Amino acid sequence: MNLAIPLAALTALATTLGGFLAVRSRDRLHLTLGLAAGLLLGLLSFDLLPEIFEINKSTFGAVPVVSIAFVGGFLLLHFIEQFSGSHEPLESEYGPDHGHRANIAGTLGAVAMGGHVFLDGVALGLAFQVSNSLGIAVFIAVLAHALSDGITTVSFLIKSGRWTRRVTYLLSADAVLRISGAALGTYISISLPYLGIYLAIFSGFIIYLATSHILPEAHSRHPSRLTMLATVVGVLIMWAVVGFIGTL
Repeated sequence: MNLAIPLAALTALATTLGGFLAVRSRDRLHLTLGLAAGLLLGLLSFDLLPEIFEINKSTFGAVPVVSIAFVGGFLLLHFIEQFSGSHEPLESEYGPDHGHRANIAGTLGAVAMGGHVFLDGVALGLAFQVSNSLGIAVFIAVLAHALSDGITTVSFLIKSGRWTRRVTYLLSADAVLRISGAALGTYISISLPYLGIYLAIFSGFIIYLATSHILPEAHSRHPSRLTMLATVVGVLIMWAVVGFIGTL
């Protein structure tokens, strides 16, 4: 049985949980976001990227092709957000006193998340074509990302001022996009070298989101040592998990 589709459904539930936490526990979200960033950083460094370098060992200009794809994924998402204006931090000039502009920035930010949500699902489906271990690694990355997605989506919409119905619509769309992406990734066939390139691009997306969205959000209202500690704990947890799996 292919696990990608049911696991994609679990990541959709994680997004909903993140949205619920954003509404109910705003004063403690910085710790959750700090932990999520640490989990993503640890997973990419200790598990996902080493696997990708094993899948594709080709070079271009004396540099591994997957390294180029990784940097390309990071820059691609960065440029898309800069040109669309969708990356608008909560602590910015478009605050509560700039109602119309906050509405636009907040809604664009939430809608723009739909594209990479779909790509998350595709990456999950493709990873399970290689092996269950790589699939589980991508699942953990998507799960941590999904939780932070729910938190940041609701935060964007709270900033927009008219968010109650939009939360329901966007979180529902998130679930559909993740599951449909996983279904597509499960049933399309890609050779291992190209799959490695895609997963490297996906990893670039993830590290961009962790460093430019999750960590800044975690520190925007609570620049505390506890948030930094939560990030370190997330890295150490993934180190322990990857090390334990490696002994099996």
